[in-house]
Amino acid sequence: MVKLHKIAGQIVKFLDAFEGSRAALDAQLILIIRARSSKNIKIDELEEKLEKLIEHMEGHEIPEISDDAGKLINRMDEQIRSSMQINGETDIGGVSRMKKSFEALNVAVEYKFFEIPTAGIFVAIWKDKADVGPVYIEFVVSDNET
Repeated sequence: MVKLHKIAGQIVKFLDAFEGSRAALDAQLILIIRARSSKNIKIDELEEKLEKLIEHMEGHEIPEISDDAGKLINRMDEQIRSSMQINGETDIGGVSRMKKSFEALNVAVEYKFFEIPTAGIFVAIWKDKADVGPVYIEFVVSDNET
């Protein structure tokens, strides 16, 4: 669990997201954090910021539509379900539908899946399409040990 917190701390620090940072789920094998960045990241820089985060973490990106992404999503789902009661089945397409839902609310969103040696990570960042206001962040850190 300490390992997950250290990884989360690196992400929060890189995105300057200490303000409003809180755990949505803090379990032995998975950690979900919601936060707000103090940085004024422009919409057209969101994807680049995520790419730099992956580089900073010395990770490698996992394409959203790939077997590896499916395996990571399933692992995260299993880890979440082992910590709390969830109705319904695993929904691998839920991430892309989430993006469409945000866009329908006039919100720009970018997200990435990536792995580091000890964990799989999903990070989503979003901001009002008017390019004003804060950048919101939600990320999942999933321990590779299952």
